[in-house]
Amino acid sequence: MGLFDKLFGKKEKESLDKGLQKTKEGFLAKIAKAVAGKTSVDEDVLDQLEEALVSADVGIETTLEIIKRIEKRAKEDKYVNTSELNKLLQEEIVSVLVDPADNSHASFDIPEGKKPYVILVVGVNGVGKTTTIGKLAHNYKKAGHEVILGAADTFRAAAVEQLTIWSERVGVLIVKQGMGSDPSAVAFDTVQSAVAKGMDIAIIDTAGRLHNKTHLMEELTKIKRVIKKVIPDAPHEVILVLDGSTGQNAVEQAKQFTAATEVNSLVITKLDGTAKGGVVLAIAHQFKIPVKFIGVGEKIDDLIVFDKQEFVDSLFKLE
Repeated sequence: MGLFDKLFGKKEKESLDKGLQKTKEGFLAKIAKAVAGKTSVDEDVLDQLEEALVSADVGIETTLEIIKRIEKRAKEDKYVNTSELNKLLQEEIVSVLVDPADNSHASFDIPEGKKPYVILVVGVNGVGKTTTIGKLAHNYKKAGHEVILGAADTFRAAAVEQLTIWSERVGVLIVKQGMGSDPSAVAFDTVQSAVAKGMDIAIIDTAGRLHNKTHLMEELTKIKRVIKKVIPDAPHEVILVLDGSTGQNAVEQAKQFTAATEVNSLVITKLDGTAKGGVVLAIAHQFKIPVKFIGVGEKIDDLIVFDKQEFVDSLFKLE
């Protein structure tokens, strides 16, 4: 068994196929309609492919890029039948997705020489941010890492309580203070504890507010500054969590957060309950930020490593 097989096994494939079911039902029906009875890729086919992509929330910008590539390839290669067009479409969708900068991206591993590896998690309230942190902690622990959580979303008592429940469920340490405490103080204590206790990973939750972008930026800048007092090159990763079921709203949130702070990677949640799974393509292409994990269900193991080839293969496979 190779490294890839271990990272993306039968269980992950099944979760992905099931999680994307709602997206691909409408998407594949529209593609089938676009190519039915056609012997060449004409304007009508391209228009209907465009409609299929937009309706799956791939977004106008990304859709037009994919259509432009298909048109160019079809002219050059003279693709004529349905199976060839499907293959061409899959190849071009894969090509618009961003590749990660390092191999640890494709697993629940951490880069060499980064211990503790500090992850800052950002995102608006309601996207599944705290649940995602719990699932990340579970998966990192399962991969053999010692994990500590930091409850720096001190503006909502529910956020601290929820993260505490997750820490107990997963069996990892948590650093927290009272509601209304300084978030940067919690972040500082978390990283300091991670160093003192020899932890492998520190995952820090942050407040999910977007109504005042300036305040958000100042807060995140302050958190980063105090973390650097303990570990100069931390945080090593800033993960933005987005709710896939909100479609283009998720794109807007990505716009706001990438303007407020440097985001290295994305987690896209709630893909199992939506027909808007194409938003994964829109966000990755538009912001040139790699998707690291996707959420395809409620269970603790339903956060899976994102593999762009597997994602697109699944998108074109109906149960």
